[in-house]
Amino acid sequence: MVTGGTVRLLLSNGGEAALELTVEPWADTYQLLPKQTWVVVTHSPAADGSWSGTLRGDEPFQVDHRPESVTVWVNGNCFHLSDAEGNEIDAADWQCPAQGSAS
Repeated sequence: MVTGGTVRLLLSNGGEAALELTVEPWADTYQLLPKQTWVVVTHSPAADGSWSGTLRGDEPFQVDHRPESVTVWVNGNCFHLSDAEGNEIDAADWQCPAQGSAS
């Protein structure tokens, strides 16, 4: 069971070149190939489902895009990264709730 909230962020690369994806604050780096769509899932560490926010309060993600890269700041206590079909690519913390868990 997940305490707090669970959120998902879709990332798609509609370009013709790979994008470097960095997931912070873990500094995990991946290559998002052209025409790929990935999903970043995170869980709020707060029992009430609130988020700390990055630049603004109560925001689960902050996304920064540059010509050849995307950085996703995750404000949860862990993250899952999967493809559009739900196949896991990576999880930042083995204590993260099961990927299918949602509140």
